[in-house]
Amino acid sequence: MLADADRAAMPARPRSGSAPAPASLTATADADRVPVSQKIGIGLGSFLDMWGHWLYQSMVFHVFNVFLGVAPGLISTALGLKIAVDAVSDALFGWLSDNTRTRWGRRRPYILVGGVLSGIGLPLMFAVGRGWSDTEYFVFMLVSTCLYVPVMSCFNMPWNSLGAEMTPDYHERTRVMSVKNAIQKIPELAMFVAAQFTTLAIFNDASGKPDILLGAQVYTSILGGIMVVVSIFIFSLTRERYYEAVVSRSTQRVPFKDTLYRTLKNRPFRQMLGTMLAYNMATAMVGLLGYYATVYYVCGGNVVEATKWNSLMGVAGLVCGLLGISFAGAVARRHGKRHALMTVLVLGIFAFIGDWFFYNPQLPWLQLLASGGVAFIGAGFWTIYGSAMADVIDHDELSSGQRREGSFAACGSWISKVGLALGNSASGWVLMFTGFDAKLPAQSDEAIFLIRVFLSGVPICGLLIALFIVSRYFLTEQRMHEIRAALEARRGTV
Repeated sequence: MLADADRAAMPARPRSGSAPAPASLTATADADRVPVSQKIGIGLGSFLDMWGHWLYQSMVFHVFNVFLGVAPGLISTALGLKIAVDAVSDALFGWLSDNTRTRWGRRRPYILVGGVLSGIGLPLMFAVGRGWSDTEYFVFMLVSTCLYVPVMSCFNMPWNSLGAEMTPDYHERTRVMSVKNAIQKIPELAMFVAAQFTTLAIFNDASGKPDILLGAQVYTSILGGIMVVVSIFIFSLTRERYYEAVVSRSTQRVPFKDTLYRTLKNRPFRQMLGTMLAYNMATAMVGLLGYYATVYYVCGGNVVEATKWNSLMGVAGLVCGLLGISFAGAVARRHGKRHALMTVLVLGIFAFIGDWFFYNPQLPWLQLLASGGVAFIGAGFWTIYGSAMADVIDHDELSSGQRREGSFAACGSWISKVGLALGNSASGWVLMFTGFDAKLPAQSDEAIFLIRVFLSGVPICGLLIALFIVSRYFLTEQRMHEIRAALEARRGTV
């Protein structure tokens, strides 16, 4: 049954002409299925999302700390300070895309322009000289990231919004997110091999040591070119279903304040945000520690050897991530999205407990289980999370009468980045708290021990909080079918 607030917002159903109830809660009508080409098109956006948002963060310590010697606290501070720009740019482009009306839709023009510019700008993030002071490197990192953030917002807000409006079907939304996250494994693999690429012998300097900065500049130039091409494919393959059927007929505009104020009034949205925030902060705070555990604990400070293991861990993550997507999707189809998220989070707790044992210098191959376990739960979590967010927007449309995917994408992205910024800002200081010093030839036993403790302990605490929040999520499959019937009785089908 619907909650009282939902019931009050739901118009009375006409005696005839309303959409028939589905024969089965698990059935998906042919008209609700998304063509494979469009699923691939939306999935290709993962290349830009992963490389434009996360490649820099995965390489910045490798380049600026390990190679250039910049203090880790300064690096994490620069990553954290850009959140102010993120807050404005995400809200701006979410609001703009909600209110845009063009012959190509309201999302796709921004996706094309933002995608092309993000590919061009990626290699410029590492366009630094050698021998600069820590202050000069810090200023460059801060300025370059703050200039790049609006470019990524131009792409990412419309792309995230489009993913939530591909289909009105409860289960087809999970299939769309499953394809999207399966495709995401490809750019994720490129992130894992990034460190090894920068240490290839072709980039060695005159003394025979790896020139990691040069390797990073070449690597990001290659990936940036791919991003430009992929942007064109996304624009060509995707379509805006809700725009053509509902939005283009409306002249009502979404106020700018809705990107934060009114979206946060939605209860299931707050529940999803709380779950995501707990997950993001906990994993971001220690994401850096896994790399250092590999380099300085498992590989004894041998960076070249560690980057080889990083690449193999990427392959393990690719395989286990695909399994995680299939597993989470199967649980969601049988038991619903809430139970699927809870199952994934419980498995995640066991995965991080395992990290204490999987980082082992005597058995370095166990690292593959560590990366595989994290990838398994991460892929499952984001698949169901993305699908559930589309349900949240339907819930909001019932009460607001508007399709505000951009507002929800902007607010969700900003809250997500707050968590990541706090986590990333803390990560460098957490590393320093352990007593780690990149200038030392070997790390102390105490530093290694604390790295391992934090690597397992912090994520477990965060996942327990996320598990409690998601247990109270109430948009079940039955609830979503009732909401859909009410929406279609009011404004027609899409």
